[in-house]
Amino acid sequence: MSGREMTRRQFGRSVAGLVVTFSLAPDLIDAAGDGLPGNLDAAPQLAGWLRIEVDGRVTVFTGKVELGQGILTALAQIAAEELDLPLRDIRIISGRTGVTPDEGYTTGSRSLEDGGTALRYACAEARAVLLDEAAARLDVPVAQLRTGNGTIFTVDGRKLTYAEIAAGDPANQSPTRALNRPATGRVAPKPAATRTIVGTSAPRLDIPNKMTGGPAFVQDLRLPGMVFGRVVRPPGPGAGLENVDIDRVRALPGVLAVVRDGDFLGVVAEREEQAIKARDVLAGVAGWSASAPLPEAGRIYEWLRTRPADRAVVAEKSDPAAAPVVKRLEATFTKPYLAHASLGPSCAVAEMRTGRLHVRSHTQGVYPLRNSLAEVLRLDPEAVVVEHVEGAGCYGHNGADDAALDAALLARALPGRPVKVQWMRDDECAWEPFGSAMVMQLSAGLGADGAIVDWRHEVWSNAHSSRPGRSGRVNLLAAWHLAEPAPPYLARSGGEDRNAVPLYEIPNLTVVRHLVREMPLRTSALRTLGAYANVFALESFMDELALAAGADPVDFRLRHLRDPRGRAVIETAATESGWRPGLKSDGTRGRGFGFARYKNLACYVACVAEVEVDRSTGRVRVRRVVAVAEAGQTVNPNGLAMQIEGGIVQAASWTLKEAVAFDRSRVTSRDWASYPILAFPDVPKVEVHLLNRPEEKFLGSGEASSGPAAAAIANAVGHALGRRCRDLPLLPERLRQAAG
Repeated sequence: MSGREMTRRQFGRSVAGLVVTFSLAPDLIDAAGDGLPGNLDAAPQLAGWLRIEVDGRVTVFTGKVELGQGILTALAQIAAEELDLPLRDIRIISGRTGVTPDEGYTTGSRSLEDGGTALRYACAEARAVLLDEAAARLDVPVAQLRTGNGTIFTVDGRKLTYAEIAAGDPANQSPTRALNRPATGRVAPKPAATRTIVGTSAPRLDIPNKMTGGPAFVQDLRLPGMVFGRVVRPPGPGAGLENVDIDRVRALPGVLAVVRDGDFLGVVAEREEQAIKARDVLAGVAGWSASAPLPEAGRIYEWLRTRPADRAVVAEKSDPAAAPVVKRLEATFTKPYLAHASLGPSCAVAEMRTGRLHVRSHTQGVYPLRNSLAEVLRLDPEAVVVEHVEGAGCYGHNGADDAALDAALLARALPGRPVKVQWMRDDECAWEPFGSAMVMQLSAGLGADGAIVDWRHEVWSNAHSSRPGRSGRVNLLAAWHLAEPAPPYLARSGGEDRNAVPLYEIPNLTVVRHLVREMPLRTSALRTLGAYANVFALESFMDELALAAGADPVDFRLRHLRDPRGRAVIETAATESGWRPGLKSDGTRGRGFGFARYKNLACYVACVAEVEVDRSTGRVRVRRVVAVAEAGQTVNPNGLAMQIEGGIVQAASWTLKEAVAFDRSRVTSRDWASYPILAFPDVPKVEVHLLNRPEEKFLGSGEASSGPAAAAIANAVGHALGRRCRDLPLLPERLRQAAG
């Protein structure tokens, strides 16, 4: 709001029997303000975010979707808090085109920052509107009203329910009438001290069916008349379909359709086992040209560093008064291509009926996917509905959107029948987008006092973001194989330098990224994008510098960090883990530290890892990880702790086991044997401690613990062995060599 004096209309907010007044300028009621909070700018109508039902309960609409992070529970808590409703009276509809706000993608740990902030302000303003209308209808000042359980009361006992106010004229029972107005974003949410729902560990809304075996995921869907599809992929990237005996497959039991469009091959059958059998036969009768040659796997890091790349200086500063360098260290760190390796293979259900397409998908962006599907199928986007249904595993841009196009292409061949396509394990491991391989080259100089004087970080990587719907390009796997293909969009950037800039105070600093546009393997967003590898490298190097300076790793970090919130996280992690400066390893046991603020602007996390290394085999066992996280205002403490813990467990798997394997023609890690992940007996004991700052804004947390956990584990292994391994994953054979 501008600084000019305005005549204001008064509204009131009651909490626990008290009334807090706030103001809203009348000339802002009929027009949305500029720069609305969170995602309100994209969908400013209040009625687009919530609807008051005739029974007084409230339906909340959100474009953010549940990916296992508990976001729908947190959003319900925010809405219930601002509306003074019990949590049981909030119903959430998420991720459905034409129904929920277009909030782009559920990515970047921004659901609470953007979607939660928008919903908080929308609900706060909705409650203000209801109070104002109640005051007019009851002919009392707002300050004499109080609210509770969806009802507004006067001091003399008269009352109106939210539903009665929202309906307006009894002859017109539209439950959104009172909220058919743009948001202004000028109504302040509740003060932190008055919140009773936000900040509590409400039970997760998405957990019951997952725990009891109920239908929780798109993989569980069973619709009337549903049939089953499978797709046959080329043997490797660049291979073309030269011939196929379709008639042989059509004759198989239960087969309803065999679809060929260019190099795209698929089959639909009455039963799932029939579709799987038909897929196997179809693969056997298809002839393909040779795949495009891939680089040598053993030389992939050299390949990345020598290919043409877009070079950019990400950060640079210099201080002529800085002390001279008396000792310089250099190190190179590497990270392989990583798979999402979701436990449930990508899946979608599509139905084409009277020229309209309905797709159920575990996509992270229903509107971008809708637009891409419409482009490939040459449909009006308004004729395509994409509805989010949870998938069994996510962690970034996996094959969910690709499976949606597969299902749509097969459904087009059988109008009126829902077609469910679930990828096989080899589809998932070989054809999903991967997290890019990366090379990080670091150099730093220490002054005579042991402080860091200068720092240089260079990173080489493919792009980390090629989601469908970006820049008007399709970016769906099957679209590249059609007779009239939609070429992929080659991202110009996308997170390769995320967290490459140290949060520490260093007088001379240069950070450079080299984006390699040529992709031997398809890459896109994997949890944290480039931050996992950059934090691993940065924080490992901090330990190397601390050792060179003769300093304790925790003290060394604190010496270079001014941010008081970051310091609090580090200090608390040291205290909670029982960190002792100068602790010596016995040659097999070690402990390590890792710290980062995700993207340097989201959640803070510090981790202490304790490991045991068998020097004869090189096998690492992570015994314990203690983590401290600070995400600003904590909405659901248990939910936040689950996110931090999940990131740590996944980071342990990446750090110790995972790497995509390939030869000169194709990906060869196509199952759990060739792409191993952390097993249940190897999961470490994880302790999560939270620092809550109720007066601060929400900070994204879903990806915040991965980098610090990786660094802590790597530093603990280095501490145990007295030698450092800088190449991920920390495989036994590498550690045997390091151990000597």
